[in-house]
Amino acid sequence: AASHSMAGKKEISTDGDLVIGGLFPVHEKGLGSEDCGKINEHRGIQRLEAMLFALDEINKDGSILPGVRLGAHILDTCSKDTYALEQSLDFVRASLTRVDGAEHICPDGSYAVHDDVPTAITGVIGGSYSDVSIQV
Repeated sequence: AASHSMAGKKEISTDGDLVIGGLFPVHEKGLGSEDCGKINEHRGIQRLEAMLFALDEINKDGSILPGVRLGAHILDTCSKDTYALEQSLDFVRASLTRVDGAEHICPDGSYAVHDDVPTAITGVIGGSYSDVSIQV
């Protein structure tokens, strides 16, 4: 099941046993104070589609990764290093929050329950631009 965008965030997520992150310049840099500009068809959309296609092909073929389904969490970098860094912090947050709930005890003695725990990322594909990759 794919989901898209919450609170203005440009992202695509698909479920899987192992989730691979993706950072693609789906949009070009924005003008002035805008983070994101027009659609970046060749460098962004085509590479995004290539990743999703590759994951679909791997998941369809039971001989490649038997019993393992690959998922994706793909973010738009908007071709801008600082914006990409901000977006990719989600990957770090997901890894940091994947901890044993028993380690977190509330003041009343009960154990913490994480309702919306992000999925930890196994690896990341991208960024497309060197300045983005360096920041991330």
